[in-house]
Amino acid sequence: MGEFEHIRVETAGGVTRITLARPPLNVLNIAMMREMNVAIERAAEDAEARALAFFGEGKAFSAGVDVGEHTGGTAVEMIEVFHGLFRGLLAFERPTVASVGGACLGGGCELATFCDVVIASERAKFGQPEVQVGVLPPVAAAWWPLMPGGRAALELMMNGRIIDAREAKEAGLVSRVVPAESLQEETEKVLTGFSKSSATVLRHLKRAAMIDLRRRFETALAGIETLYLNELMKTHDANEGLAAFLEKRAPEWKHS
Repeated sequence: MGEFEHIRVETAGGVTRITLARPPLNVLNIAMMREMNVAIERAAEDAEARALAFFGEGKAFSAGVDVGEHTGGTAVEMIEVFHGLFRGLLAFERPTVASVGGACLGGGCELATFCDVVIASERAKFGQPEVQVGVLPPVAAAWWPLMPGGRAALELMMNGRIIDAREAKEAGLVSRVVPAESLQEETEKVLTGFSKSSATVLRHLKRAAMIDLRRRFETALAGIETLYLNELMKTHDANEGLAAFLEKRAPEWKHS
């Protein structure tokens, strides 16, 4: 067994590839996300790094975070570790790529759509269904309104609908849609293009492009964290929604 239990990490040609390796759904638990944070931090410290890419093993990119760790005493830790992924990606000042071949939901969707380039198979599905279980997606709530298709993306958060790759592209969440059998090849073409560039130039380009977005995202995420943990998670409906999901039943909303 290698250093990591829940992910695989390969670095070659200036590109670090992180594969989510908890098939079949690659659900993000705290232990897995801690490993991802380590891998992202190491990539950021590599002066010759030109790109960082995420893949999912099996039929899904990721179906989201582990709801069982999102309640009770682990909720604060879950949010801290999960949001650490995105703060780490902000510190990685070179291109980031998500290669999405299947279900990409909840926290997995937030991770993929936070990347600079999202290459999706025609079979991929995207969505933020958190509203259906009584909570909200903090990263998407901070990030999606900043994207070109912010209004369409906001609607998707509000109704929790699952959409296909082409609709996700229309909403500005996906860069390109390719046939399922071409996903790996098309992803590697993009990564090869980055690997031919100067790491220094890419770093300055990414920094320039993110100057305003970084400030706005960090401010928004900090505010949403407070709202999420100190307000939403203290409501009846948030706890009822999560409990209903774990118990595989319909929630009984009290609108309070």
